Amino acid sequence: MQKIKSLMARQGLRSPQESVHDLSPIENLRIPSKEELRESREEPTDPQAQQEIINSIEEVYFSSDSFDIVKYELERLPPVLSLQELEEYRDKLKQQQAAVSKKVADLILEKQPAYVEELERVTSLQTGLQLAAVICANGRRHLNIAKEGFTQTSLGLLANQRKRQLLIGLLKSLRTIKTLQRTDVRLSEMLEEEDYPGAIQLCLECQKAASTFKHYSCISELNSKLQDTLEQIEEQLDVALSKICKNFDISHYTKVQQAYRLLGKTQTAMDQLHMHFTQAIHNTVFQVVLGYVELCAGNTDTKFQKLQYKDLCTHITSDSYIPCLADLCKALWEVMLSYYRTMQWHENHDQDETATVSSVSDGSNVIGTEENSFDRSYVKKKLEHGLSRIWQDVQLKVKTYLLGTDLSNFKYDDFIFVLDVISRLMQVGEEFCGSKSEVLQESIRKQSVNYFKTYHRTRLEELRMFLENETWELCPVKSSFSILQLHEFKFMEQSRSPSVSPSKQPASAISTAVTLFEQYCNGGNPFEIQADSKDDETEDVLASNGYESDEQEKSAYQEYDSDSDVPEELKRDYVDEQTGDAPMKSVSRETLRSRKRSDYNLNKVNAPILTNTTLNVVRLVGKYMQMMNILKPIAFDVIHFMSQLFDYYLYAVYTFFGRNDTPIPSSLLSTSLREQHSARQFESTGLGLSSSRLRTTLNRIQESLIDLEVSADPAGTLTAAEERKEKVPSPHLSHLVVLTSGNSLYGLAERVVATESLVFLAEQFEFLQPHLDAVMPAAKKPFLQQFYSQTVSTASELRKPVYWIVAAKAIDYEQMLLLMTNVKWDVKEIMSQHNVYVDALLKEFEEFNRRLNEVSKRVRIPLPVSNILWEHCIRLANRTLVEGYANVKKCSNEGRALMQLDFQQFLMKLEKLTDIRPIPDKEFVETYIKAYYLTENDMERWIKEHREYSTKHLTNLVNVCLGSHINKKARQKLLAAIDDIDRPKR
Repeated sequence: MQKIKSLMARQGLRSPQESVHDLSPIENLRIPSKEELRESREEPTDPQAQQEIINSIEEVYFSSDSFDIVKYELERLPPVLSLQELEEYRDKLKQQQAAVSKKVADLILEKQPAYVEELERVTSLQTGLQLAAVICANGRRHLNIAKEGFTQTSLGLLANQRKRQLLIGLLKSLRTIKTLQRTDVRLSEMLEEEDYPGAIQLCLECQKAASTFKHYSCISELNSKLQDTLEQIEEQLDVALSKICKNFDISHYTKVQQAYRLLGKTQTAMDQLHMHFTQAIHNTVFQVVLGYVELCAGNTDTKFQKLQYKDLCTHITSDSYIPCLADLCKALWEVMLSYYRTMQWHENHDQDETATVSSVSDGSNVIGTEENSFDRSYVKKKLEHGLSRIWQDVQLKVKTYLLGTDLSNFKYDDFIFVLDVISRLMQVGEEFCGSKSEVLQESIRKQSVNYFKTYHRTRLEELRMFLENETWELCPVKSSFSILQLHEFKFMEQSRSPSVSPSKQPASAISTAVTLFEQYCNGGNPFEIQADSKDDETEDVLASNGYESDEQEKSAYQEYDSDSDVPEELKRDYVDEQTGDAPMKSVSRETLRSRKRSDYNLNKVNAPILTNTTLNVVRLVGKYMQMMNILKPIAFDVIHFMSQLFDYYLYAVYTFFGRNDTPIPSSLLSTSLREQHSARQFESTGLGLSSSRLRTTLNRIQESLIDLEVSADPAGTLTAAEERKEKVPSPHLSHLVVLTSGNSLYGLAERVVATESLVFLAEQFEFLQPHLDAVMPAAKKPFLQQFYSQTVSTASELRKPVYWIVAAKAIDYEQMLLLMTNVKWDVKEIMSQHNVYVDALLKEFEEFNRRLNEVSKRVRIPLPVSNILWEHCIRLANRTLVEGYANVKKCSNEGRALMQLDFQQFLMKLEKLTDIRPIPDKEFVETYIKAYYLTENDMERWIKEHREYSTKHLTNLVNVCLGSHINKKARQKLLAAIDDIDRPKR
């Protein structure tokens, strides 16, 4: 086969496939010639035979266009060629080719009309294209003519105009960029002028402009610079916001708020503001305390600046404590006032904004309005919540300062000043946020209780010293004297209606009161008044020398002596000591005359009777009330200590003048009195005249307040030592006071001054009761009520045991008994002349009356005192008469009539000396005398009914009646009845 291929190559022959490829597309698809068609027609036209020939063609001839037919047929030749076989195979291939050609020719003939039609269309398309080419060429020629003649010139003008407009815009942009470049200078000027809203507005406009020109490369750097400037403005704005905390300025704060609103950071500003207020409180108190510590240290050592505030407070000295506290409160007031004015600004601003929005609301800015409303609501809640936080910080700082120093050794006025400052600060807190200032109250309560215990202990010791050195001389005060005139009670002038507590005052009066923030909103400081208020301590309560008449006293003190400041109860001429009421206005002339006679002070006005010690106690009470008024949480402790002052004074007066340490003649004492004399001390000293309430009170005072031990027990417990520390030794009467002289009625002047000063003190406590009740905690009010009902009200009861001692010694009852023993009572005829002992007794009373008048020249003796003295003397005289009648061994009916005559004579003369009606114990004597006439049965009943008589009295009565109208059997029966009555007493 290789040989055949080479031969074909030499002869320039190509394979049929290659020949086909070399033909052009048209030639390759040429139409068969007529000869070929004719030949094909000459071939057998049996379709079936042709189809069979075509089917006999191998499939490989139809496989692909790239099939190499020549190569395929050459490869199929047998190794040994046979011409005959080759020719036969060639003829077969020709038949197949002829069949295919005929089939193709048939198909061509079949498609001939469509071919012709398509060929015509192609020809028509070719013609149209040629015409279009001619039209395009003509159009281009005409356009070129128009371009050269008109369009190029006009469009050139338009292009130049457009270029001009672009350049103008560029120039404007360049100028704007130039302005932006110079903006930082203007921003700095505006910040120096504190025009924060303008600066932020300018910066935001610059940023907006910069974003418009961001396509310029120089703008990116400017934009970052503007952002830095905006951050710098925010920092300066924060500094400006912090200045508000100490010195609020409306215009300054308005600018700051406008600036934050432009930034859209209203809520952030409020958060920052609260942080600044907290920081301002810390920095303020630290700087104030640090300044005083360094000032007192006297050196420039910086170690104090590194100390914590709590440690710094411990370095404050006592001398600088009060000025530092005042400055501390002033500084904190400025901070709180700034916060108050900040809230006020927001309230006014919100009202204005609300009014503006409501007037122009058209529904177009609903979203913005809602956002502003939310911001306002947030700011309002934040400010309201911040009130308690700010006040809590203030309380903690002041508490730390208060507890940093021990105040127990401060002077009273200094401590009161501290209390007053803290009280004013608590008032500020209540007005600031409605707080009860529990932190401050607890801290000042601790300091107050600690201070007050020490102070009260010292004052009790001073009171004991005063009492032991008191000569019980009258302290001359004006008739219009009132404790409200003492500077210790000046604080009560602010509430001249003590019976109405602050909580019960009308709501209108409270609502119209101006708060401290309203009062000092535009200037001043509520803590600046404190230093000046201490200077007004002048008082004028002492009477002029001698004050022989009320007119002299009034003329000497005309400017001050006004009844306008005097309580009603002190204006009265007479006040009943038991009830405190004035007498009825319908008083008879006789009563007025008798009162004048009994008052033993015709040359002096009804000035209160008190001593220097009494005045000191009253002043102490005023100081205690000052402290209590300022610091109500310790009201119970203060009132308890006040009650101890009264208790000790009462006990001292009783100890000095109520005990009878001198021996009393046994003949004066009845059997029952002797029994009482041997009983308990308090009962014996009053000889039964002390009421059970007074005895209970004296016992309580002695057990709770009086230290009766001479020396401390070394083995005693710590509790016992603490209890003794709370007690005070019993006072001793000054040796200058003489109570044994008969000429002075056994110290009657001193006794009157002592007891009446105690009564005066009780009256002042009664006057102060509404004030004390108003501040006393509800749980402790029973203590106050018990103190008044069982202690204060017993002051006047002390008169009886005190004046009984005078009455028992002023008249010689023993001499009267001796004179009565010399009288014969078994006379047989009725006598018309009374006995000598009656005249002797009346002489004693006249002498008593004279000495009483002498004493009244030194000290005014009030009507209740003179009544008690006369009552005691008359009662003792009557008891002595009964005692004398009970000593009679024999007595007749005429003797009994003589007794009645003597007693009637005594009463008649006595009524001329005294105004007491009825005569005390008159029935006691008359009943005993008349009992002599009773029969056996009546006497037995009488004995059982009249137990006021002693066994001796009754027994003597029965024995004297024996033989006259009572026999021995009846006597035994009556003595047995007396014994039955006496047995329970034993």
